[in-house]
Amino acid sequence: MFMPIGDEVPIKILPIVNLILIVTCTIVFLYQLSLPPWQAEALLRGYGMTPGVLLEGRSLPPDIETIDPLLTVMTSMFLHGGLEHLIGNMLFLWIFGNNIEEAMGHVRFTMFYLICGVVAALVQGFVLTSSMVPMIGASGAISGVLGAYIVLHPTANIRTFVWAGFYYQTIRIPAYIYLGGWILFQVVFGLADDPEQGGVAWFAHIGGFMAGLALVPFFRLPGVPMWGDPPQRRPWDDGPSAGGTGAGGPPADETGPIDRGRRGPWG
Repeated sequence: MFMPIGDEVPIKILPIVNLILIVTCTIVFLYQLSLPPWQAEALLRGYGMTPGVLLEGRSLPPDIETIDPLLTVMTSMFLHGGLEHLIGNMLFLWIFGNNIEEAMGHVRFTMFYLICGVVAALVQGFVLTSSMVPMIGASGAISGVLGAYIVLHPTANIRTFVWAGFYYQTIRIPAYIYLGGWILFQVVFGLADDPEQGGVAWFAHIGGFMAGLALVPFFRLPGVPMWGDPPQRRPWDDGPSAGGTGAGGPPADETGPIDRGRRGPWG
């Protein structure tokens, strides 16, 4: 088991949206726990995204309270099927979401998160058009956050707890390896799994991740680098041959080596 427990990218903001998402999902889950089992099941079926209902117009049993099927694309991402499901999703959101919120700003991050969740639900729905198994969970939207993270911080170290039987250790894994392995895992198991049996929404994870990759250039704040590229270069970084100051170095009030940034894993 490879469980992330933190990263090494500091933030300078209070990630208020990320915290609100975590608190909201937790409150909704506590509400689910407060219900009798049959009502909790009805809540998941009525407010989860059911592909057959959304895409084929099929109906749920009359004793289940329902809302417009289009709205379930949104409500489904705040429901969870159990404590392990909730903790796993919130752990990933806690570790990776704050850096993406900083890179996008509060409003853009909110829009990005919700769009990724919607895309994830629709991808899962179109793969399983006739399924009457409701899809629930924040993992599709969080997969979009992971897609954005691998673009913005590919070489950041992810502190990872490794456990196998009696062996355990904490190691550091670059994000492009950890998250690249994660999405490969989703693809392999998505193709090998029987989608009609329910369980993990592999294609929602894949769809959300791809949405994050595609959308991050449009939602990042101006000047935020991608793929580990250095920040915007200064005129004196290249010396006189590149039209700099002609001194081949920084102005007199700059001291120490010039930080040219870290190159990404793809050059």
